[in-house]
Amino acid sequence: MTALFSPLELRETTVPNRVMVSPMCQYSCDDRDGLATDWHRVHLGSRAVGGAGLVMTEATAVEPRGRISPEDLGIWSDDHRAALEPITEFVSAQGSVPAIQLAHAGRKASTSRPWEGHEPVAPEDGGWDVVGPSGEPWPYDGEAPRTEQLDQQGIERVIDSFRSGAERALAAGFEVAEVHAAHGYLLHEFLSPVTNHREDDYGGDFDDRTRLTREVTAAVREVWPDDKPVFVRISATDWLPDWDAWTVEDSVRLADQLADVGANLIDVSGGGIHPQSRPESAGPNYQLRYAERIRAETDSDIAVGAVGGITTPEQAEAVIANERADLAIVGREHLRDPYFALHAADALDATDEIEGPPQYRRAIGF
Repeated sequence: MTALFSPLELRETTVPNRVMVSPMCQYSCDDRDGLATDWHRVHLGSRAVGGAGLVMTEATAVEPRGRISPEDLGIWSDDHRAALEPITEFVSAQGSVPAIQLAHAGRKASTSRPWEGHEPVAPEDGGWDVVGPSGEPWPYDGEAPRTEQLDQQGIERVIDSFRSGAERALAAGFEVAEVHAAHGYLLHEFLSPVTNHREDDYGGDFDDRTRLTREVTAAVREVWPDDKPVFVRISATDWLPDWDAWTVEDSVRLADQLADVGANLIDVSGGGIHPQSRPESAGPNYQLRYAERIRAETDSDIAVGAVGGITTPEQAEAVIANERADLAIVGREHLRDPYFALHAADALDATDEIEGPPQYRRAIGF
């Protein structure tokens, strides 16, 4: 058996193979209401038809002000739950595991879509005031939105929003919940000394800066069934080597802390905390070394997913076969090829290890 098409057991949930669709924002909600549309159903459903073992939504905001753009997906009401139910039903029916990324954009919220400039959207234009660990805004070239420093009451509201979002996600049929603590969004803003200059229990030393991420993860775990896994996506490094910034060493420590509060897999990405944050390189597997290091150096047995520049079946197979990560998380290649997993099975002579849709057997050879 190939390593890529071996199952992964997380708690009592079985992911049928090691290919995961990375969470990728679609910026496609109609009427700026955060409700899933036919676009999301086709986008996510086609990747399940394409054989991916785990299909994850884009960053799904746990409260309205947690959206990156007004067109982002949300999970802050029962209407949002109901809109997501047909998606989880379809994904599950294809044999894939439906997963949701629970998110809050923090000070990087209220921006236009990338193809519309990705600039701040003012309240009078449908945007909103944003929040962060301090009142320091994202360093835009132009005028930044008003940024409110979260007080204790605001922090508790954020934790409650993640908890409620997880409850609705479970009711919608998701089997995996992922806490988004990467890419310069709210939880990452608390983790990194680049953006967290607080002097209370949520700022200062490592344990205080990681407190909110731990409390949010614990709140999600509290309402998530014992037989289903919780993931956390982190930026393993801020990619700011000359700054007092978040490092891979910090991520190794955090992974053990998150395992202690019930996380089962660390989804390892990088960067996003500042406009000057840049990877050392952006070639094939360019972030794999971070996932490999976290997997090797944590004291816990927490699983690790690797993302970044995984574009070929042979790469994905090697990631798993060489025990560098437990999941191959494929993003842009899934945009180019919704059937990446099926094509990978064909390329690796593993078509007997994956159930391809019978409707497509004439073309793919299953």
